[in-house]
Amino acid sequence: MLKNFTTMLKNDDGQGLVEYALIIALVSIVAIAGLSLLGGKANNTLNNAAGKLSN
Repeated sequence: MLKNFTTMLKNDDGQGLVEYALIIALVSIVAIAGLSLLGGKANNTLNNAAGKLSN
């Protein structure tokens, strides 16, 4: 039983998948934070440009 447990602990087949999932989660958090901080300013800029083009 102990041998099976130590073998399971040494098995790292899913390690790469977990690392990629953590990287994707971190990038998502940074993207959401960036959009939250800059979203209003970008929206105003685009609205101003659209207003000038429509006149």
